[in-house]
Amino acid sequence: KILEKHFKEVQDVEFTIQRGKVWMLQTRNAKRTGFAAVRIVVDLVNEGLITEKEAMQKRRIPADDLNQLLQPIFDAEAKKAATKSNRQIAKGINAGPGAATGQIVFHASDAEEMYNKDNKVQLILVRKETSPEDLRGMKVAKGILTSFGGASSHAALVSRQMGKVCIVGCGSMVVDYDKGTITAGGQTLKGGDWISIDGFTGEVFAGKVDTKPSEIVQVLVNKTLKPSESETYGRYAQLMGWVDKYRKLKVRANSEQDEAHLADAFGCEGVGLCRTEHMFFSKIQEFREMIVSESLEQREKALAKLLPFQRADFTTLFKVLGSRPVTIRLLDPPLHEFLSEHHLHDDAGLADRLAKAVGISKETVLRRVDELKESNPMLGFRGCRLGIVYAEITAMQARAIFEAAADLKKQGIDVHPEVMVPLVGYKSELDHQAKIIRDTADKVFAEKGVKVDYQVGTMIEVPRAALTAGEIAQTAEFFSFGTNDLTQTTLGMSRDDYGSFIPLYRENDIIGDDPFQKIDQTGVGRLMKIACEDGRATRAKLKLGICGEHGGDPDSVKFCHKIGLAYVSCSPYRVPVARLAAAQAAIEEARA
Repeated sequence: KILEKHFKEVQDVEFTIQRGKVWMLQTRNAKRTGFAAVRIVVDLVNEGLITEKEAMQKRRIPADDLNQLLQPIFDAEAKKAATKSNRQIAKGINAGPGAATGQIVFHASDAEEMYNKDNKVQLILVRKETSPEDLRGMKVAKGILTSFGGASSHAALVSRQMGKVCIVGCGSMVVDYDKGTITAGGQTLKGGDWISIDGFTGEVFAGKVDTKPSEIVQVLVNKTLKPSESETYGRYAQLMGWVDKYRKLKVRANSEQDEAHLADAFGCEGVGLCRTEHMFFSKIQEFREMIVSESLEQREKALAKLLPFQRADFTTLFKVLGSRPVTIRLLDPPLHEFLSEHHLHDDAGLADRLAKAVGISKETVLRRVDELKESNPMLGFRGCRLGIVYAEITAMQARAIFEAAADLKKQGIDVHPEVMVPLVGYKSELDHQAKIIRDTADKVFAEKGVKVDYQVGTMIEVPRAALTAGEIAQTAEFFSFGTNDLTQTTLGMSRDDYGSFIPLYRENDIIGDDPFQKIDQTGVGRLMKIACEDGRATRAKLKLGICGEHGGDPDSVKFCHKIGLAYVSCSPYRVPVARLAAAQAAIEEARA
């Protein structure tokens, strides 16, 4: 007790007893889990030993440690038993924290079918790598495991957004779709076998390992536990109260309509990135009809089918967020992600159905799919390029946004949509898209007899946009740094393929931190600073934010605070982490 009061920290005391006498050998600050860190700092404040500001110091509670409070974890004894019995078969990159156990399933369609039959089924979706087509399977799975990919691969990004346990880049694991097996650690497991994954450590175990649910999630999300019944939640809530008192940086969430309740539960102050393409996967047939269409008339017919669905999804999202701002990114990914030879191979009747629905030949469908092939799609026909070539897509999405907003405005909900144009490199690209958006807004407001406050802006995700930010800010009312792609385009490094060499780079100190997990402050960060300075020189009240996955990384959050961003946006489950990191940044700045 004397030592704890002196050091104002929980102590790890070493002692020995010799001939009936106690000898004190040494004392040091105790190592701790995230759960213990929260309990210690809150108790020390309540005991009057430290202040609220001292409680939030990084050395006392690293912001990332809050992840542990939100995710299910393995029962300690069960994991120990699994390790002792040599059931660990592989290790990959820990991309989504938490613990999950379930039956192996290889295909999204199978996962969805199994879940529809029994929504209590526990599944681990195992893939070589995931694509947007796997979203429906990822949603129903307890965890995701891939043999390829890095910390910013599709599986990693989406799992963090969904709050799913995820391990990627498990290179020692061989996935064989044809045989329906995985081979790792000298063992072969088949579909339906049980497997367990630890998203904190990247460990993969054969068989079941018991898990425990997060009490924070039970209170805030599931509503199955009363706040008064959880000491862990009580301390968490007290800590987050201090966090919000001292931070200056606002924290938004990357969320669509399905995750809006999560973002709200974890205390977001708006949505910083709504990926509209995710909304299309529930109506993939109609979207594919638009893709294979040969004429403007055919495309508009297919888009007319999609309009009410997009409008309904935006309505749901706006309702949850209320008066908080919602940034909506227009269609971004290349069209081949929605329709490719892979899709035709997996669904033998797909080409015939599309041909019949659109009124074209099967040969036309096959030719169109062939035309969509790209050698480097990340730098190809995507982002605003889609909206410029197919202006009707932008018009439909803008109409869906403004019709939803106008209808809710009539109901007394004061929504604030922010329409974001992706992958802009030239001011002329943004001008083209902004005109369509604003013209559509004017038409909708005239039809509805009501006006909605909105903004038009862009993502800064290619170097040219950062370097010409002063010009682009003449049109853009806000910038949001898409640091996932800005890192790729600045470093000339693919986030999907860097896993083969990045471990060696880090081991040999060629680079420091993984640039897809922490902002490369010297290179990418320099471009961000230029964009901030030049953008605000043109438009003094330019709103600046970040919506790349770096928005949930504590060191990156502190960098964003330092360069004067208004907000960071991250996956819903990372919102508490970003809130704490923002408070730490403000306190450190004041102390300096």
